[in-house]
Amino acid sequence: MEHSLLSDVHRATTWSIVLSLLMIVAGLLAIASPMMAGVAVTALVGWLLIFSGGLHFAYAFRGGRASAVLWELLLAVVYAMVGFYLLANPAIGLASLTFVIALYLFVEGVLELVLSAQLWSEGGAGWLLFDGIVTLVLALMIWSSWPRSGLWAIGTFVGISMLFSGVTRLMFAYGVRRIVA
Repeated sequence: MEHSLLSDVHRATTWSIVLSLLMIVAGLLAIASPMMAGVAVTALVGWLLIFSGGLHFAYAFRGGRASAVLWELLLAVVYAMVGFYLLANPAIGLASLTFVIALYLFVEGVLELVLSAQLWSEGGAGWLLFDGIVTLVLALMIWSSWPRSGLWAIGTFVGISMLFSGVTRLMFAYGVRRIVA
């Protein structure tokens, strides 16, 4: 029984290690080619919007009242049109998504600064302040060079996220192996 459990853990962690390494490689590729990664993200968002439009269309006829059906149909058309537009114009879509991310980061940074001021007497408020400052710097970096930042921002951020997720997953898998061994 114990040998079977060890074998199962080893097999599961091996798959986790392989997937982690693939995430690390994908993250490095995205960082090395941020525009291609950004266009890929834009295409994914476009397809997700088209899919969401299809779901709104299907749901529209379950709405009951005529006004609910109409609103769901209008939402379906808007989602699908924006999705098709992103797929047809990936550069403009990438610039638009970059602007939205910069706006999001700016609002997040300001809110974190306000929260750190409100919680200053609590432990860890300094980390909130630091996080807010870093987030504002990222927003300003993107805004200061927008729309050119569309060439690097989303792809770089996605790549960094994938890289760190891969490293985290890899360390976790090795940690599980150490505990079990």
